[in-house]
Amino acid sequence: MGEGSPLSASNPGTRGPATFVSKALATVAGNLYLVVASLVLGIATIAVSWLPPRGRWSLAVTRLWSAGLLRISGVRLTVRRAAELDPGTSYIYLANHQSLFDIPAVLLAVPGRFRLVAKQSLFRIPIFGWALAAAGFVSVDRGDKASARQSFAAAEQRLRSGGSILLFPEGTRSTGDTLLPFKRGGFLLALRTGLPIVPVGIRGTRGVQAPRQWSIRPGTVEVRFGAPIAVTDYGIRRKRQLIAEVRRQLAELAGMSPGDVDEVAEE
Repeated sequence: MGEGSPLSASNPGTRGPATFVSKALATVAGNLYLVVASLVLGIATIAVSWLPPRGRWSLAVTRLWSAGLLRISGVRLTVRRAAELDPGTSYIYLANHQSLFDIPAVLLAVPGRFRLVAKQSLFRIPIFGWALAAAGFVSVDRGDKASARQSFAAAEQRLRSGGSILLFPEGTRSTGDTLLPFKRGGFLLALRTGLPIVPVGIRGTRGVQAPRQWSIRPGTVEVRFGAPIAVTDYGIRRKRQLIAEVRRQLAELAGMSPGDVDEVAEE
């Protein structure tokens, strides 16, 4: 990881034009790694999840998986932070979402111990999904309001036991350069716990692999962290202003348009 030149949200930087051969090699190697390494390291994640302190070793294995995927796919990761983030402090990270490669990028970029909130369908994948659960990641079914409430209650419980949480407030991968409407769950979680929100802008992953595509293009991915936002300055009555401010900052970090800053999606 290192410093890099600015990137757009969708287009990765490259060390020279990505040739047909480099893209073909990255596609074959990256997808093969996703199958084999997810199986092998998934089993390892489950095995070490019982070792104390619970969750630390599982996170280490998922970071190993992430580093391997980026390396074998020819992807270079750069990280920029507007302010120092204390690995021992709990935060609620809210990031834009545009590609599968967002996951290994944030697993490597976010400091300290944290857990992802991910869609429930990932947890149904044999071994891979079991590994996510063993690592303490939280599944959410946004189509079922009762289930979603239970998921965010579980996320709150994990926050109170230490560590941070990362969510994708758009709820799904975007295919354009405008942020999708934000769902309220992450903001309510921050307001209930009083923990600061850190906006996270991810650039370049959609250029590496677009949603619902198998092809992988080598390039550079950049993760930009904003300064922590104190939710206590807003409170529940100013929730919409909080969402609008996070949306504005996140769009700037991701190099995207914020769209309608007052638009909030139904859970």
